[in-house]
Amino acid sequence: MTFAPHTELETLSLATARARVQAGTTTAASLAEQHYERIAAIDAPESSVGLNSYLALTKDRAFAQAEKIDAAAKAGNALGPLAGVPIGIKDVLTMTGAPATAGSKILAGYHPPYDATSVRKLEAAGAVLLGKLNCDEFAMGSSNENSAYGPVKNPRALDRVPGGSSGGSAAAVAAGLCVGSLGTDTGGSIRQPAAFCDVVGVLPTYGRVSRYGLIAFASSLDRVGPFARSVADAATLLEVLAGPDPLDATASEQPVAAYGEELAKPVSGMRIGVPEEYFGEGLDPEIRAAVEKSLDDLRAAGCTVEKVSLPHTRYAVPTYYVIATAEASSNLSRFDGVRFGLRAPESNTLAAMFRNSRDEGFGAEVKRRILLGTYALSAGYYDAYYKKAQQVRRLLAQDFLAAFDKVDALVCPVTPTPAFKLGEKTDDPLKMYLEDIYSVAASLAGICGMSVPCGYTGAQLPIGVQVLARPFNESAMLRVGAAIEAARR
Repeated sequence: MTFAPHTELETLSLATARARVQAGTTTAASLAEQHYERIAAIDAPESSVGLNSYLALTKDRAFAQAEKIDAAAKAGNALGPLAGVPIGIKDVLTMTGAPATAGSKILAGYHPPYDATSVRKLEAAGAVLLGKLNCDEFAMGSSNENSAYGPVKNPRALDRVPGGSSGGSAAAVAAGLCVGSLGTDTGGSIRQPAAFCDVVGVLPTYGRVSRYGLIAFASSLDRVGPFARSVADAATLLEVLAGPDPLDATASEQPVAAYGEELAKPVSGMRIGVPEEYFGEGLDPEIRAAVEKSLDDLRAAGCTVEKVSLPHTRYAVPTYYVIATAEASSNLSRFDGVRFGLRAPESNTLAAMFRNSRDEGFGAEVKRRILLGTYALSAGYYDAYYKKAQQVRRLLAQDFLAAFDKVDALVCPVTPTPAFKLGEKTDDPLKMYLEDIYSVAASLAGICGMSVPCGYTGAQLPIGVQVLARPFNESAMLRVGAAIEAARR
């Protein structure tokens, strides 16, 4: 189940788009218009396909930016690294002139008065911001079926999920509805959708990209990162996004490498680790074969490949779902019907207004996680659950650091299965949570990672391979990802 003919917009690279704008062979305004026409044709709910990746379009802001870029190009001025490049923004990031719903009814009508730092940096580099992209409510989900505004379809197989929670961000890049996009990753929400939709997705090291302007789910886990069609494009976006931010105390002062230049370095001599725990029972055999083929390609490129162990991996999913839900319980307490967003009508008391607004505004999955997190933090259970989970989190991080003393990067699956059918797992939360089995450990450890397309199943569903590296060693991660990508050409 696919949709019609491919267009150049589905393969247009960031570098090509920028070069054409700089050379004057196209304009930023024309590029934006072409993308809006395609959005109207296949993305809008009433369109022929109804991918539903965009929740709001920001045409006034986009064309105002395009006009500035085109004037600078016409004057012969040097342009920024993203000049004229159409970009979409996940709707958990604030952006003036657009709603910020986080995929939830409780934020209906909320228009933030400020830009997220990542949004501001993209526009400062010349990007043309097309609009806000659909996502699981408050980034809680692995399929984009938890959005209050309807699910997103996977453009590679319309009866399948695009992954979550950044499903709209991945689907929009795959379908030619933007050249790159911003997503967020708390436990796999960039890497899994990238794998399902056949695009590149990057999880930066915690602190590498500012979280200012991100509507929080779990503050010690949430990260902002890019989606793109190639590792080179993802490297360019990451270089723009990375760096310190006085508005975010967790944003690191560590220097940012020239990631694009790093890709030119050979991988020959690099040591690649294969975590044994990621190749056990439950891994789809076609995914296993595709990842093993990527490892063979790295050997052919001059890498050494060896097995490593991450012994606490089996505790990663329960640890994640204690910590993440506890932080969600705390973060989402601010949505009470008082200050912004939805307020339930006809509530006779303040307590009833709180209760009714949250009951009407939050979806089932968000309520489930708030309840789980509140329980884990409650008196008598805090030490048994939350404190214990934080102790296990430290052990998981130590596993990775010990592995990185032996190898430069880890290569493993992103997901245990390819994209599953819409509605297939919505009635079984545990099965849905287990989709994160290969992604949550890296999130808990704070390391960097990425998903790179590496093949297809017999049913032509995309497969991604995960590359993980030591904190702030995005350069090594990107080099390995580029080598995997190059071997497929």
